[in-house]
Amino acid sequence: MLDAHWAVNTRSAILLARAFAARHDGRPGGRIIFMTSGQDLGPMRDEVAYAATKGALASVTRTLADQLAEQSITLNTVNPGPVDTGYVLSEVHELVRSRFPAGRWGSPDDPARLIAWLATDEAAWITGQVISTEGGFRR
Repeated sequence: MLDAHWAVNTRSAILLARAFAARHDGRPGGRIIFMTSGQDLGPMRDEVAYAATKGALASVTRTLADQLAEQSITLNTVNPGPVDTGYVLSEVHELVRSRFPAGRWGSPDDPARLIAWLATDEAAWITGQVISTEGGFRR
């Protein structure tokens, strides 16, 4: 299980970043955005493999951003928080919903707006950051 999570969540993202950097021509505007899951903000019971692999992405964010800066590439990591994509059973859904100040789960558009902005020229000064967009989620 550890190897499968590593291959999908971490290794693939790092290799894609490397491939992008190898082909980037150095013009300003290169953007890489990793996705993580807030494992640094609280425990993820029964999710050791998942938390470890997403935590690894968060941990290498600053290092990779530093290495890519000379190529005019920014690299940031986004923690979207709990987003309702239909993966949770109803009893858990209600428990998680009650932990948001707004009384609702995040929708896919919530983190997507941050990610879209990070890809713009307006965000050119933002690099090496792990940014949470969780709607005030209370752990």
